[in-house]
Amino acid sequence: MATATYPPPPPYYRLYKDYEQNPSSAPEPPPPIEGTYLLYGANYTTDDVLPTLEDQGVRQLYPKGSNVDFKKELRSLNRELQLHILELADVLIERPSQYARRVEDISLIFKNLHHLLNSLRPHQ
Repeated sequence: MATATYPPPPPYYRLYKDYEQNPSSAPEPPPPIEGTYLLYGANYTTDDVLPTLEDQGVRQLYPKGSNVDFKKELRSLNRELQLHILELADVLIERPSQYARRVEDISLIFKNLHHLLNSLRPHQ
């Protein structure tokens, strides 16, 4: 009984047999999907819109609007995050039972940072 190390190529490879001599003989790629489509039993859409923080039930710490200075706001949130982490370390040393509020504040800052970064790159 003979076995192959690699499986045979798919049958559509024959569509590209004259590609070396005539590159335009290959079929065109399929058009991009527009609208909704079904994938693994779930419906998806190609219109990806970043939901606002309010839609997610999170308080927004930076100004609302389309003319946000991303660099300034990211730096501000980063400084605030550093301050809250230092405060958390202080609370864990002096009053360990009161750490939960500090962790929630840090989580809120991380969510705002993440949302601000995601609003910079909608094409991804």
